Amino acid sequence: MSLEENKAIVRKVVEAANKRNLDLMNEIVAPDFVDHKRQLRGLEALKQFAAMIYKSFSDFHETIEDIIAEGDKVWIRIKTTGTHTGEFLGLAPTGKKFTETSVDMFRIVNGKLAEGWNVSDELDFLKQLGVIEYTEKGKKLFPEDVK
Repeated sequence: MSLEENKAIVRKVVEAANKRNLDLMNEIVAPDFVDHKRQLRGLEALKQFAAMIYKSFSDFHETIEDIIAEGDKVWIRIKTTGTHTGEFLGLAPTGKKFTETSVDMFRIVNGKLAEGWNVSDELDFLKQLGVIEYTEKGKKLFPEDVK
């Protein structure tokens, strides 16, 4: 597959997420897909995780800000937004909005996602949901108006 074809597959995955189209994942994700960050194995596990995200964040949306392809891998810098309106991993809805930028890397095999990795700031995500708060020392080190 060409680099542009690989990038198109990743764009299609993001589009499917934004449309909450779990069926499209059957076409673009390998049955034995591995999500290394979340320790998910298999297409069905990924679809179950995605369904949980859609229930937890009613207006979940992803925007690709950068995309790079090399060999069989595609990297994206992606902005994710949403409002916590449903239970998320045991956390009752907070009604709070979040914005998160992360970097995802995917390996493409035979036109399908075979593996995925993600790097994101989980601490900031939980802070935005109001689950955690900085200590007094943390507030001095990381003032709210600096981002």
